[in-house]
Amino acid sequence: MAATDFFTTEVMTLRGLVRYHVLFVIEQCTRRVEVAGIVPEPDGWLMAQVARNLTDPFDGFLRRKRYLIHDRSSVFTKEFIAILKAAGVKTIKLPPRSPNLSPHAERFVRSIKSECLAKMIFFGEKQLRCAIENFIAHYHAERNHQGMGNQLLEPAESVGRGVGEIRCRERLGGLLRYYHRAA
Repeated sequence: MAATDFFTTEVMTLRGLVRYHVLFVIEQCTRRVEVAGIVPEPDGWLMAQVARNLTDPFDGFLRRKRYLIHDRSSVFTKEFIAILKAAGVKTIKLPPRSPNLSPHAERFVRSIKSECLAKMIFFGEKQLRCAIENFIAHYHAERNHQGMGNQLLEPAESVGRGVGEIRCRERLGGLLRYYHRAA
C-alpha cells in the first residue's frame, strides 16, 4: 500500500515568486518516498505521465502495490485513475477534510518542510530539486525514524559498528547532518 499527496513551496524566479507543487508517493510499510513530480502548476497531462512512470513494470514505484491512497484533489483525474487501474493498482480516495487518514504522508511533509525547505530560500527550480533530492537521500539512509524503532530505512553496511572514529557527513551546507563511524 502507498499514499500520494502534494506539498507546495515558493521559489524566486526571474518572473518573481512562484509556488511549486511537489508530488510524492510514500510506501506505507517502509516509509520509502519517491518524488514523482515538481511543477509550478500540475495538470492532467502531467498526472497521466506520472501514473505511467509509477506503474512501469520494471522500475515503477507502485510495482507490486495493490492500493494507492490519495486526497480529493482535482488533479487526480479519471485518466490517472484508469492508468493505475489498468496496472492493477486500486485507488482509495480519502473522505473530505480528513488529513489524519494518511498520517505517514502528512508526517513526511512536516519533516521535509521543517528540517529542510523552511530553512532555505530557493532561486530557481534547479536549487529546489537539489534540496529535495538531498533530503530524500538523507531521509532514506541517514535519518532515524521514531515510528520504525529509531532505525534507518536503508542503512549502510557500516551502521552499528562499535569501533572506529566518529565522522560527520553533511548535506546542503551542513543543514542536514549524519554521524557515523569510519570504516
